[in-house]
Amino acid sequence: MTRRRWLLGVVLALCAASMSVSLGTRAAPSTLPDRLADSEFWRLVADFSEPNGYFDSDNLLSNEDTFQTVIPELVQTIPPGGVYLGVGPEQNFSYIIAVRPALAFITDVRRGNLHLHLLYKSLIEQSASRAEFLSRLFGRRVPAGVGPGSTVESLMRAYGEARPDREYVEATMAAVAQNLTQGHGFALDADDLPEIRHVYEQFVAAGPELRFVSSRSGNWYPTFAEIQVATDAAGQQRGYLADEQRFQRLRDLQQRNAIVPIVGNFGGPKALRAIGAYVAGHGGVVSVFYTSNVERYLFQDGTWTTFMNNVAAMPLAPHSTFIRSCFDSCSSFGGSRAVSLLDSMPGLIADLSAGRVRSYRDVLAHGHGR
Repeated sequence: MTRRRWLLGVVLALCAASMSVSLGTRAAPSTLPDRLADSEFWRLVADFSEPNGYFDSDNLLSNEDTFQTVIPELVQTIPPGGVYLGVGPEQNFSYIIAVRPALAFITDVRRGNLHLHLLYKSLIEQSASRAEFLSRLFGRRVPAGVGPGSTVESLMRAYGEARPDREYVEATMAAVAQNLTQGHGFALDADDLPEIRHVYEQFVAAGPELRFVSSRSGNWYPTFAEIQVATDAAGQQRGYLADEQRFQRLRDLQQRNAIVPIVGNFGGPKALRAIGAYVAGHGGVVSVFYTSNVERYLFQDGTWTTFMNNVAAMPLAPHSTFIRSCFDSCSSFGGSRAVSLLDSMPGLIADLSAGRVRSYRDVLAHGHGR
């Protein structure tokens, strides 16, 4: 296909984008639910998900050490009550509690990410404090001297020095299974609980030293502990474990079934379209979409245009914002190996329609010049 024909196809496919944005600004009051019943939560997971896909990492942990740097601007520009979309593991939690959405959907190509988020959901729901959550997550009894007033640094240090307790690990895993299958009544697939255990055992084995592992990269990625003690550019800690208030905000969302993990490809035919239709049907708007560096792979696969078609079909508002991550090639934007960028969702749609966005580098520059 020639570049001209490709651009023409993009323009035609995205012609409804401006309508989507304008409708998002004058829609009727949102009827997004305050909480989801267990049956509705699992219906969304099952109905919206696509078949399991492939990525070359278990992706149990973020590999971004600067993702908090964009949170201050998000807090200033994103009104609460919208819908958050994201991808990947726990970095979503810090963004979610910052922008205060009514609902969040975390869509990832791997069912393994669903297993990870079901584990997180169960452990967070059962834990009255950060210390209890970390105790369950790492399979270590609560160390002496930690409590609600502990800094995140002291928590990471204490759990780094503790050792797994197999009796406690088995009891925790049994409680997770009971919580998901009997407490919530989720109709898990036959392989789901064994895969959740596989995820859990990796947290137990590594503790706070767990880090992202990929067949394509070295060992430079930050550990769980390093991510949790990270800050924004002004030195303020904004992670979900930075203090008890942030953790309790996340726990409340999990208890209300307001963070919904979905299996789906951003360039696929179903998941993002179903989420967009659900949000529109409840008079809501997508406020934030954290894409990490998934767009890079979509360009490689030739499906980025399909992804943007999916986004253009969503109900948006002028404030709707992409959060994306750039690795290695964005040092000129931020001086770090991993750089977080914000971008206007309707602005990118408009510039793509006008032929001003032709490559992944154009996408990254668009966000940097926001």
